[in-house]
Amino acid sequence: MLRNQDQILSKIANNDGHGENSAFFDGWKAYDADPYHPTLNPNGVIQMGLAENQLSMDLVEEWVRNNPKASICTAEGASQFKDIAIYQDYHGLPEFRNAVARFMEKVRGNRVRFDPDRIVLSGGATGAQETLAFCLADPGDALLVPTPYYPGNDRDLTWRTGVELIPIVCDSSNDFKMTRDALETAYKKAQESNTKVKGLLLNNPSNPLGTVLDREALSMAMKFINDKNIHLICDEIYSATFFDEPGFISIAEIMQESPDSNPDLIHIVYSLSKDLGFPGFRVGILYSYNDAVVNCARKMSSFGLVSTQTQRLLAFMLSDDAFVEKFLAESAARLGARRGVLCGGLAQMGVGSLKGSAGLYCWMDLRRLLKAATFEAEMELWRVIVNDVRINVSPGASFHCSEPGWFRVCFANMDDETMRVALSRISKLVMQTNNSEAAAARKPCRRRSKLEISLSFKRMDEIMMSPHSPMTSPLVRTRT
Repeated sequence: MLRNQDQILSKIANNDGHGENSAFFDGWKAYDADPYHPTLNPNGVIQMGLAENQLSMDLVEEWVRNNPKASICTAEGASQFKDIAIYQDYHGLPEFRNAVARFMEKVRGNRVRFDPDRIVLSGGATGAQETLAFCLADPGDALLVPTPYYPGNDRDLTWRTGVELIPIVCDSSNDFKMTRDALETAYKKAQESNTKVKGLLLNNPSNPLGTVLDREALSMAMKFINDKNIHLICDEIYSATFFDEPGFISIAEIMQESPDSNPDLIHIVYSLSKDLGFPGFRVGILYSYNDAVVNCARKMSSFGLVSTQTQRLLAFMLSDDAFVEKFLAESAARLGARRGVLCGGLAQMGVGSLKGSAGLYCWMDLRRLLKAATFEAEMELWRVIVNDVRINVSPGASFHCSEPGWFRVCFANMDDETMRVALSRISKLVMQTNNSEAAAARKPCRRRSKLEISLSFKRMDEIMMSPHSPMTSPLVRTRT
C-alpha cells in the first residue's frame, strides 16, 4: 500500500480545491445514500439542493418524438450518422452555433444580436468559466464576486487556474444588492494585500438569490470595470428562467447602450443546462467581445468539446421557432407557479424568503430558527434538516453569505406530490422549534403564538389541497 500519497502525486491531486468536502456537497451525498421515493422509500431524503429544471421536460419529450430525423440514432436520421460521427472542427457545427446565437437573442427579447463566430463551445458552463479564467488571469490574480454566490465558482474558477476570488460583501439590509461602496471596499482590500484584480464576476439572474440585476446595477458595474480597466464576466445561465417582473436584462444590452464601454472587457458565460433543463448534455457557451479571448478559448476548447451528435439534435430543436416560443412561455409559467407554491407554503408557516423573479430556487430565511446568530448554529440547524427532517437544502455559508440563517431551496427538480411532502416536513420542523422555544421561555412568544402557527399549518394544508391551489394547476404537473 502507498503511504505517502502527497509525495508521489501532484499538489492538485492532493489538495481540497474541488471543494467537495463541504455542506453543499455533503447534502447531495446524504440524498444519494438514501433517496426519497413515494412508495419504495417514503422516509428517504428529498433532494432540494439540486438546481435542475424538470418542469417542462414533457414539452421536450413531445418534440423529440415528433422530430425523429433530428437524431442520428433513429431510422429517419441514420443516413447522417457517418458525417456526424467522424472528426469535426472543434469550433463546433456552424448550424449549431447559429441556432445558439438566435436562441440567446430570443431569450433576451431580440433586443441584442450575437455573432455565431464569437461563440466558443465548452463542456458545460463549468468548462466555460475555467477557460475564461485561464484567458483573463494568471495564478495569484483575483476576481471580485458579490456574495452570496454559487459554491461551484470556488471550483470552476480557482482549482486548476490558481486564480483567487475576493468577496464583495452584500447583506439583507438592501436584499443583498451590490453597491458601489461594497465594490470599492473589496477592490481596496485586494490592493492592500497586493493582489491584482483582473475582473468582476456577476451571476445574473442570481444563484442562489433568484433575483435579477436591474439596469442601474448593470450600468454601475460597467462603469466600475471601465474605471478600473478590469474585465466583466457575466454568468447568464439562468437568463430564460425569469417568470415575473423585473425581467432579465443582459449585459450585452447595457453594452450596446453605452457608447463609452470597452467591448474588449465584456464576456458572457451561458449554457443550456438551466434554461432548457439539459445539464446532462454538457453544453456550455463562452461569448466574448474580445478577439484575443475568442482565439485563445477556441484553442483551449479542444479539452472539453461538445458531442457533435448533441450539437446536431439541438441545432434542429433550437431552430424550431414555434417550439422555442412555446417552451419559453410555458417554462416561465410553470416555474412561476411552482415558486409560488413553495414560497406561499413557507409563508403560511411564518417562514420568509427573499422576493425573486427568476431561477430554480428560493432564498429561504430561517434566521429565527437559529439558536444563536452564528454560522455554527446554522450548521447545527442544517444537520437537523438533512438528518432528521430528511431534506437536502443548501446552507448560506456554502454560498459565502455574510449572514447566518439563509438557505437555498430548489423547487424545479421534483413533482407536485414530492413538493407537498417537503412542505409538510418543513412545517413540522417549524412547529417543533416553536414548541421548544415556548417550553423553554414559558411565556408568550412575541413573534407569533403557537395557536397562530397551528392555524397557519391548517390553512396551508387547505390551500395545497384546494382546486384553486397552484399545486393543482396543470402548469406545474410533470411526469414522474
